[in-house]
Amino acid sequence: KLNVKIAVTSEQESAEGGRVIVEVDDKVATVRNIKADSRLDGTWDSREKTVAFSFDYCYWSVDPEDPKYASQEMVFQDLGTSVLSGAFRGYNICLFAYGQTGSGKTYTMMGTPVSYTICFTLRGLFSRKDDYSDQTASCRVKVSFLEIYNERVRDLLKQSDHKKPYTLRVREHPETGPYVQGLSQHLVTDYKQVVELLEEGIAKRITAATHIHNASSRSHAIFTIHYTQAILENNLPSEIASKINLVDLAGSERADPSYCKDRITEGANINKSLVTLGIVISTLAQNSQMFSSCQSINTLTSEGESSHVDSPSTGSVSGTRRPAYIPYRDSILTWLLKDSLGGNSKTIMIATISPASSSYNETMSTLRYASNAKNIINKPRVNEDANVRLIRELREEIDRLKTMLISFELRNSSPSWSDDRDGNLTELVLQNEMKVCMIYMLL
Repeated sequence: KLNVKIAVTSEQESAEGGRVIVEVDDKVATVRNIKADSRLDGTWDSREKTVAFSFDYCYWSVDPEDPKYASQEMVFQDLGTSVLSGAFRGYNICLFAYGQTGSGKTYTMMGTPVSYTICFTLRGLFSRKDDYSDQTASCRVKVSFLEIYNERVRDLLKQSDHKKPYTLRVREHPETGPYVQGLSQHLVTDYKQVVELLEEGIAKRITAATHIHNASSRSHAIFTIHYTQAILENNLPSEIASKINLVDLAGSERADPSYCKDRITEGANINKSLVTLGIVISTLAQNSQMFSSCQSINTLTSEGESSHVDSPSTGSVSGTRRPAYIPYRDSILTWLLKDSLGGNSKTIMIATISPASSSYNETMSTLRYASNAKNIINKPRVNEDANVRLIRELREEIDRLKTMLISFELRNSSPSWSDDRDGNLTELVLQNEMKVCMIYMLL
């Protein structure tokens, strides 16, 4: 899902006299390009160019008095419920905010103690946990919180060495994907514990004043919720595990010559990781579009063959095109978000923009990235116990074969042929039942 949230203008933008150039109409965000001419009366040029972008949701969060104003609660009702429903079913979920500095990313994701998007999500998880009153099901919640600063990873929930605070390394498991080696996970049993850990991590994040925002996040932060449900399926104990990544990205910005060396280095690393993210999103979108095009070509080719139409050129085109390389490892951020971008995850992106005319270029860049991301095709799957899944599939196959046996017995049109076919089906049923019994014995 792709969503756009328009935030209130910053103090610097208001001081510069920036005009509002963004309008929202249902699910469409329209941006006007207004250019001032050099006339003495200081009026604005009447020539305007408008560009419209459509998304799943558009939120106007500029003026609380405006009838269109969207609160944090409204955003959560639209997006957070999708996160919760996916987690309950065992899918990995990623919710991340992308946009320029000062556009409201951190507020949208972490806000204030009563309006954390993260806390809204956890409140829903714990309310579900309280519903497990019977003994056949239970759940466990663990959380972790990391910061990516200057392309290095730090644990925000663990006391680190002040001399070497960034010592964690990113590894990649062949089945579960990228992970941070040594990152602490904290078992939480209630909502209050989560808020305490979240505030502890937020307090450790690195912020600094920039020309756009007085307390700009100088790092990317990923708050991960590991939600595990223990259930009884087919008389076997089983687990369904989901991972929820809630990501607050540092904002993109132009370098300012007045910055000190640390700010310039931070900005360069932030922009590097965000550029890599943009490249990954664009490449994934191109590959997804190419995949869709190849499917369309194959469909047309098969239809043409059935109609006796010879079309050799289309087959050669689809055969020579290969997916482009995805540079996930060019940055720590994209490496850790590999599953969330085109992998085993349901992903929701919130693009935050400023409505001020002074932020026109940054706004257009953010909306173009978001528009590209709409074309990415993820491959989410339920994270369940492999043995339980195999038993379920075998039992479904047994039921299907038994249905076929009954069907053949009812027909009984050719006794000799029917007996042979019945014998083969009966043998398949017995083989599958033996496989189920062997799995039970191994467990």
